[in-house]
Order: sequence, then C-alpha cells, then structure tokens
Amino acid sequence: MTLKRKYWLLILPALILGACSPKIATVKTEPVKKPVEKEKPAEKKSVKKFSQASISLLIPFKLDDVNLRSMSKADVEKYAMPIDFYQGFKLGLDSVAASGLNFKLNVYDTQDDNAHIGLLYKQDNFRKSNLVIGPVFPEGIKYFTNYSKLNNVPVVSPLAASSPAEFNNPNLISIVANIDLHAKKIATYISKTYNASNTIIVIINPKKTDDEQFAVPFRKFFLNQTSSKFIVQEYASAFAFETKMIKGKQYAIVVTSSDRAFVLPTIEKLYKLRNLPTGGYALNLFGHPLWSKQNYPADKLQGLNAVISSSYKIDYMNSNVINFIKNYRKKFGFEPGEYAFKGFDEAFYFGKLMATYGEDYLEYLSKEKYKGLHNTFTFVRDEQFGYINTNVMLLRYRNFALNIIE
Repeated sequence: MTLKRKYWLLILPALILGACSPKIATVKTEPVKKPVEKEKPAEKKSVKKFSQASISLLIPFKLDDVNLRSMSKADVEKYAMPIDFYQGFKLGLDSVAASGLNFKLNVYDTQDDNAHIGLLYKQDNFRKSNLVIGPVFPEGIKYFTNYSKLNNVPVVSPLAASSPAEFNNPNLISIVANIDLHAKKIATYISKTYNASNTIIVIINPKKTDDEQFAVPFRKFFLNQTSSKFIVQEYASAFAFETKMIKGKQYAIVVTSSDRAFVLPTIEKLYKLRNLPTGGYALNLFGHPLWSKQNYPADKLQGLNAVISSSYKIDYMNSNVINFIKNYRKKFGFEPGEYAFKGFDEAFYFGKLMATYGEDYLEYLSKEKYKGLHNTFTFVRDEQFGYINTNVMLLRYRNFALNIIE
C-alpha cells in the first residue's frame, strides 16, 4: 500500500459503530436459612444499560497541514502517531461491538489547537458523550479541564505521562504512569531486593529539571524509611562518585537523566568500574524509563545488570498480540506501531466496562483490573486528581533485549 493511500484511506471526521446490545438480567440469590428466621436475599444493583454508549475521540490529525507530496520522514512519523492510535482504537471497539454491544464513536480532529477543542462544546453529539478520550497532549487536557468539571464528563488522558496534579480534575482518567510512580517502583524493588547493611544507594543526578523530577520521589522514598535504613548518596556524575567508592560494598546506582549526551559516558564509566583488571566494584544500574527509546550499548547495559521501569512492553509471543497484529495487517495493510497497541487496549477496556456496567461503569474502574497487549490497567481513585493507572513494569537487559522481571 502506498504512503498516500495509507494515510488518506483512514482519515475520517467521524465513525459510528452500531450494533444491538443484549439485555443484562439481574440475578437474585436464594434466602439464607437460619434456625429461627429467614434473611431476605441481598439485592444486586441493577444495571442501567446505555441504549447507545457515546464515545468521543479527540486526536490531533492536523489534516489541514497534510501535504503528502512535500512531507519528510519526520513529518510522516509525526502524523503516524494519531492515525496509528485511531486505527488501534477502532479495532478495540470493534472487538467489543462484535459481541452485540452498541456504541457511537465520534472522531474529532483537534488540530492540536485549543480553539478547535472549544468549538466542540457547542456540538450536540459531543455534549452527549458518555466518555471523552483525549486530548492527547497536556496543554489540551488542561484546556479541557473546566468543561470536564462543569459538566461532570469523564475524560481519558490516553498518552501523556504527566502528573495528574497538573490538571486538578477529579474526572480525569490517567492511563500512562507518571514519573513519580516509576521512581517508586524502582525504589520499592531496591528496598526489597538489597540488604541495607551492605548496600549503598547512589543517585547520579546532574539536577536539570527533568532529572530532578525522577530524583525527588526516589529520594523521598528512602527519606521516609521506617525500618531498614539504606545509606543514600548523591553525585552530579559517575566521575565524582568514583572517588568515594568502597571495595566490598554493594552499590545500587540510579541514573536520573535521560539526556543521551550525559547517560552514554556514564554507562561507559560505570562499566569500567565494574570490570577493573584489578577487581571491579559490585554495582548494578537502574535507569530512566526513556532509556527504552534511546540507543545505548546493549553489552554494557547487560554487564551492569541494568533495570529500567516502563509503562509499555509488547510480548510478541503472546497469542492475543499475534492475533491483533494479524487483524491489523488484514484491516490496514501494514504493521501496527506502539500507539496502535495502546489505542486497542484503551478502547477494549473502556468499551467492555461500559457494555457490562452501563451508566455506572466508572464505579468499577478501580475494581476491574485489565491485562492488555501493552500493559496492565490497575486504577486507584483520588478524589482530587481522578483515576490513576498505577501499573509499572520493570525490565532488565538480557540476551540483547528488554525482558520483564516484575
């Protein structure tokens, strides 16, 4: 399929999925018999089914800017993200609708422009939305917050890893784990895996803004220790750390930076320290979640037993993943990317909830755990910041690939 056909074939202003939804019956249990009196059966909550669940998908296709003849590879990749997500989302909702459930999907091109989002507020179809997916980028989510709060509309942040505190919206549903959760996951793993009596935790932190965002929650975790006390040291670089090292100690080293110009020489230095001809130091490396999308020498990462946290990992041996890829190829004629997997999982999860629990589906968001193609959804409810997916995976470099260890 040509590039032109690939992108223009799937760009639609709106999509309506229609199918009949079967009735869900309320089942009553028999009374529990007691020697003296009978108890009335516990009544199950009746399901208020949607006659047609309405979902609005807000994606920055930016169709007005598309010029296939003059687009560079970078431009193609930029436009590929929203299309990839949309196509995966469509397949996910189709999978739920195939069982006879009824949805209406409205797709809007936000143009990555808040003025376009504001125009939606007056549209009748949009105002009837039972769930809004998007906007994709943080600025759009912030802009949409007032509308969401005033109209009590649940809104999903589908791709941004921003902290929910940035939006202060009790109706927000955050899919991607924020950096605090990543730091806490690594800190928890270190605290339960290493012996505090013989381990020194080292934070290598050049203290740029992004570095501090990772370092602060990690540092806070160990400052709040109530039992086993780890020694925690912090240095601006591996070269400064080298002069303070002690033979016989175990080191858990956390590099908080995702700046490749800083990280690459840091990895190389730590690898040398571990493999000194005269006997290296016992150290293991923990890195920033963005490392998975960057290029570092795999042999050195493996030699350092490097571990990173992640909200995204595809197991290509999994039967559900294999089936999804086959269906995606058949439907669209090319391979699914990262955002297609994410779109599928979000559509399937929310579609299934809405179909099963009807108008009360939000009550079950923090009760229904979902193991998807790219991650698991485990939501907790915060009265101020909404629903937060807390699931984070730990990946270790083995056999020149990243493998899930927890």
